[in-house]
Amino acid sequence: MADEAPHEEDLHMTFFEHLEELRARLIRSLIPFLPAFVVAWIYREWIFSILVVPLHKAWQALGKGIPTMQQSGPADIVVMYMKQSAIVALLASSPWLFYQAWAFIAPGLYAREKRMILPFVFASTVCFTIGGLFGWFYIFPPTFEALLEFSGPIPGGMVVIEDHWMVDEYISFVSQMLFVFGVTFEVPVVIVFLSLAGIVHHKQLLKFGRWWLVASSVLAAILTPTQDALSMLLLLVPLVGLYYVAVGFAFFIDLRRDQKATAEAT
Repeated sequence: MADEAPHEEDLHMTFFEHLEELRARLIRSLIPFLPAFVVAWIYREWIFSILVVPLHKAWQALGKGIPTMQQSGPADIVVMYMKQSAIVALLASSPWLFYQAWAFIAPGLYAREKRMILPFVFASTVCFTIGGLFGWFYIFPPTFEALLEFSGPIPGGMVVIEDHWMVDEYISFVSQMLFVFGVTFEVPVVIVFLSLAGIVHHKQLLKFGRWWLVASSVLAAILTPTQDALSMLLLLVPLVGLYYVAVGFAFFIDLRRDQKATAEAT
């Protein structure tokens, strides 16, 4: 079919033209980021009070009173607020960022696949948000409790380990965990897109399942900042589960494709 071929100008883009396109997309990505950063900076203290909620809950659950944080230098709190504002700005502008990412790869897609960009931008945003919320509500509390339980008096009463968390390190930890779980929940979006594009088949995905389990275990070990077994398991389960959810979607996509091919053949 005529509309199933990429446009001619897309086929003849040179390497340097691709680099120029990438540069243009990166610049356009800053359009919503900068105003979002300014807004996040204005409300920096209110945002920080939200980000410490899981830590506060874990601290209270262990009967440690009110959590305290420290800064190692006079500018640490400013750096922390800037980092926090950048993270919030990235999250707020994520739909536009996802659109720029999909638009960058669009020249290599068929016309039918290009029509899927907006639905996949929406799906990418929703899945990334769900992943972050999953980490926030179900991963952060047990992770913080597990970390806090390592402190306290050492048997024998010779020394007491106190909890004095650095404010900048806390924000770095939280942002990394949010990003990890957000990206984890993008697995179904990528696999469904590959299935719709006809690049992978659900039978291939099922055969690859055992290797995905191994790969997920390695990824969970690498991406989990705390390196404790509970946190790695809590990341491994959604990685594997979401993969097989995507395989289920791929099955119905392939089934519909086969039925359509059979109908056209008859």
